[in-house]
Amino acid sequence: MEIIEVKDRTTPLIERSLKVWESSVKATHLFLSEAEIKNIKKYVPQALKEIPCLTILVNEDQLPVGFMGIIGQHLEMLFISHEERGKGLGKKSLQYGIERYSVNDLAVNEQNPLAKGFYEHMGFEVYKRTECDEQGDPYPLLYMRSEK
Repeated sequence: MEIIEVKDRTTPLIERSLKVWESSVKATHLFLSEAEIKNIKKYVPQALKEIPCLTILVNEDQLPVGFMGIIGQHLEMLFISHEERGKGLGKKSLQYGIERYSVNDLAVNEQNPLAKGFYEHMGFEVYKRTECDEQGDPYPLLYMRSEK
């Protein structure tokens, strides 16, 4: 697996990354209905195009199997395709973000306990909770930061 920093956000790359996103969300965001996933999916391509720092994890065939988006020192998004979960790719990506971009804070859905546990394992601690997500929907967010 290789991490590539993406400058040219081509349509094929965005489409492949959207498949990674959907695979990951369906496996981890069990609190979302199929309709909610479909609705959120509409906004993902724009987010991928606009995020200041986008890294893609590619496999041996140079196909995206994960991606991470960073704004400043904030981890905005980290998704690994369902088929590749549990292989250390999330850890590899986050370590890259910490080392290269000094990532030290993030927000995670409270209803995604595996993600919360992963970030705690990586040294992040909850410092704030909100009742709704950033779009105002009733999905509590946990804001986490690392003092490392």
